[in-house]
Amino acid sequence: MDHLPNNPPNRPPFDCIALLLQGGGALGAYQGGVYESLANAGIYPDWVAGISIGAVNAAIIAGNPPETRVQNLRKFWEGITTAFPWDQPSVAESPLFQDGVVRGLLNGMSAYSALMNGAAKFFTPRLPPPWLEKSGSLGATSYYDTSLLRATLEDVIDFERINRNETRLSVGSVNVRTGNFIYFDSTTHKIGPEHIMASGALPPGFPAVEIEGEYYWDGGLVSNTPLLWVVDNLHQQDLLAFQIDLWSAEGAFPQDLNDVATRQKEIQFSSRTRANTDRFKYAQKIHHAIAEHLATLPQSSKDTPEAKLLSALANRNVSNIVHLIYHTKKYEGVSKDFEFSRLSMSDHWQAGYRDTLLTLSHPEVLDRPANPEGISIYDFSEKDPGVEKSVQEAAQ
Repeated sequence: MDHLPNNPPNRPPFDCIALLLQGGGALGAYQGGVYESLANAGIYPDWVAGISIGAVNAAIIAGNPPETRVQNLRKFWEGITTAFPWDQPSVAESPLFQDGVVRGLLNGMSAYSALMNGAAKFFTPRLPPPWLEKSGSLGATSYYDTSLLRATLEDVIDFERINRNETRLSVGSVNVRTGNFIYFDSTTHKIGPEHIMASGALPPGFPAVEIEGEYYWDGGLVSNTPLLWVVDNLHQQDLLAFQIDLWSAEGAFPQDLNDVATRQKEIQFSSRTRANTDRFKYAQKIHHAIAEHLATLPQSSKDTPEAKLLSALANRNVSNIVHLIYHTKKYEGVSKDFEFSRLSMSDHWQAGYRDTLLTLSHPEVLDRPANPEGISIYDFSEKDPGVEKSVQEAAQ
């Protein structure tokens, strides 16, 4: 297990602390803020699982000692974002800049810059463009070249550390040929930069990544949330999971086509997090009920083939699922996941930090659940007041 030398003695009373990181492009800085806040509270994950940009953040966490994780997360995010003239505090804090319309226009300009020029140390537009590349080549199948990302990852991640499996790492991807979803896991694979790049190879923007003769795309095409992978591979352990989502399944009813495109992305990439959590909660109740029922049987009944089959499903393990969800601001539109300005990066990071502070101010999230089903689910993330009002009005 991977902890600071002066590890606090008040580790939450769970066998496994997991950090589950959803994909979401430029929004991923939110996860950096979440991790910084958790680390400041002395909470260090045993297992980090991620999809797409969540896989990058997960690899930086697993591939560094605790004392340099936040530093290298910041190094990555500052390296791939652009500081525009309006990022200066004197400009950003002016009344005009605080207007949502103005901020939305500036964010749009930043996103257009990324669309045309790429993002530093991350991706660049293909020259010649894909329609002029030879059919069948990787250049013909994507708009951007991500070769810069390999060096960037190697600069902030110690892959030898990952492969010592001091902190377990899982990253999700999908096989382009078979369509099968796969997790590259440090307990079963030797993880390299290519596995992280494969998890974030979202077509048609980014090219597929070759691993051992097969080609892989972004795992978010199938599932953007690694919750079920972790709970299906726990092997009867008590779990404290921090589920960090970059797309909220809940949102205001769209008012125009731009809102429609934004809302479509949110629904698509939130990957039914709530439904998956509810499924896990139901399964947990079944496991507990089977354990309780088997305990009431006489020994002769416990020896039957049916009882032995059920006993494999019986356990009294407990779980806390703590949701931390980035709730979009009203000025953020459909381009928010490829808007790589330094100011927005800082805003997202601070939002993750604040949401985690708020969550940890509720001590019950770190306590073992005492309810009969043995699972508690929490969400104290701050919502944008304007969006929250729109959601409430739509529900009335």
